[in-house]
Amino acid sequence: MELRGDIYMKKVISIILCVLLLLSFAACQDSNTQDGDMTKLSFKQALSYDYLQSLHNKQVTINGYLATSSPVDGSFIFLMNMPFQSCPFCVPNTNQLSNTMEVYPKDGKTFSYTNQAVKVVGTLVVAPEGEPFTDLYGYQFSFKIVDATYTILKDEDMSAEIQLWQKFSATNLINDLNEMYNYVNFLCAWNTYYRKSYTNENGDVVPGYYLYASDALNYIKQDGAQYNYGYKEGYFEDIIADIEALDKTAFSDLVKNVQDAKALAQEALAELEAGNYTYEYKYVEMFDTEDYIFTINKGEELQQRMSELYAAFSAWLGGWEL
Repeated sequence: MELRGDIYMKKVISIILCVLLLLSFAACQDSNTQDGDMTKLSFKQALSYDYLQSLHNKQVTINGYLATSSPVDGSFIFLMNMPFQSCPFCVPNTNQLSNTMEVYPKDGKTFSYTNQAVKVVGTLVVAPEGEPFTDLYGYQFSFKIVDATYTILKDEDMSAEIQLWQKFSATNLINDLNEMYNYVNFLCAWNTYYRKSYTNENGDVVPGYYLYASDALNYIKQDGAQYNYGYKEGYFEDIIADIEALDKTAFSDLVKNVQDAKALAQEALAELEAGNYTYEYKYVEMFDTEDYIFTINKGEELQQRMSELYAAFSAWLGGWEL
């Protein structure tokens, strides 16, 4: 059974959004271009909520690819800046979309799927702060493009770096990196993960619970456990080797990001193994029961660093434009 994340992760999302704003502010100032009353939007610019607000209800255009998981009825599409990707990406252990935007057609229209790069034109609508949109899958997102159409991009309309980006996207590296961050996030915030309540075969409700330290170690170290993959020898080194095999120079920033994630993972695991946490027996409203609740001594620091690293990864990911 998969673990669920605590409501504390909302604070993590807020931290990430603040960091993303700082990372992308300069890009918002420099790379914006106007075409009449239409603004050319980029994935990196879309990381800044303040910048998005300045374009609320305005016409925008953006280039990207349709994720294959876009609804088959064509009611909307998941637009990403990479080809060959099936699923939208989320901030670890949340349903908050990351590096993915939703695009909706004009009333009465639907989208047909294509695996070619497209140019989207539509109206940008931004959700009120703290009140994100939610789609039929439960994904949350701070903005969407509506009343949209798209056309297939011609080769000459794409940037010179797109060939390298397509080469990168054709690998499984993006999925590997997201799994890596799921692992690192678990190490930094294992005490906020929980098992849900359930009804057993006798009809009795078995209360859920937040993880104990022993549970966290089992999820990491036991073969076949949910996060055991990150504990394997050479895990981070293998990811780095796959990145550098494509282009060591072009992806040096990404390699540094993975190296920093490895260092954070090692530190967070050492804190867990050393018993650097406290616990308190108290009533837990979520499960209507009393239980031990754990607090990681350096939890806030570890989660802050995790948020900053993931924000840097998101900014790197959003920086590849067609």
